[in-house]
Amino acid sequence: MSYANPTSLVSTEWLSLNMSAPDIRIVDASWYLPGENRDAKAEFEKAHIPGAVFFDIDEIADTDVDLPHMIPAPEKFSSKLRKLGLGDGNRIVVYDGSGIRSAARAWWMIRLFGHDDVAILDGGFAKWQAEGRPISDMPSHPAERHFTSRMNSLMVKDKDQVLRNVEVARAQVLDARSKGRFEGSEAEPREGLRGGHIPGSYNLPFNELLTDEGTLKSGEELRAAFETSGIDIKKPVITSCGSGITACVLAFGLHMIGHRDTAVYDGSWTEWALDENLPVQNGSA
Repeated sequence: MSYANPTSLVSTEWLSLNMSAPDIRIVDASWYLPGENRDAKAEFEKAHIPGAVFFDIDEIADTDVDLPHMIPAPEKFSSKLRKLGLGDGNRIVVYDGSGIRSAARAWWMIRLFGHDDVAILDGGFAKWQAEGRPISDMPSHPAERHFTSRMNSLMVKDKDQVLRNVEVARAQVLDARSKGRFEGSEAEPREGLRGGHIPGSYNLPFNELLTDEGTLKSGEELRAAFETSGIDIKKPVITSCGSGITACVLAFGLHMIGHRDTAVYDGSWTEWALDENLPVQNGSA
């Protein structure tokens, strides 16, 4: 099975040939965990794909809450993207420094707010650099562009909706964290969080959707990974992770095999584990 939505993923070769097209906009959405000791914005300033703008996941967010990088109000999202020169009529290509990880979060957010013409660069900046393609340290000065924000609330779930789903089990919850974190045998990278997972959820570490080179696996391999995790791909899925980043990799994988009823739990395990009133399950699913 080939990809159901092949235009949502572009190759480095395709971008190299099309990057100067007037409707193409390139976005670096790199983001790293604190323990990785990498500064995504500083790395962007030193080296990026020519013409790219930096999508700061921690700033294009609701900064008035204690949880990390929660989705902002539609007005704030529109304002931030407009200043990046991203808007109506653009074909947006997103990449990151990890192959496919945080790029999927930016891809999901852009679609969440109504702009469907967005794709992820397969293999990301690492593949681009490894192939000797052009890089730049020059800042971009994009002209502002109108972004029409139309939030699709079906694509996102909050804590109360996920708790209700634990009771009624309408949707399957799929967790993108490592097996150890899911089972509660491995410490969370954020201090103060309980271990374990949302009761009844399934586990599929996000990197199992990627090849060793950081590119997306084939449609057949993606489908097999979801089915092996226990997911019935004919039924609704809510994806979750540590803080809403890699849950979007699972959402992207489901999109690529044509799944039409996928939502991301925005607060993910950080929000869930911090609330002592919420139930937690340990061990395997």
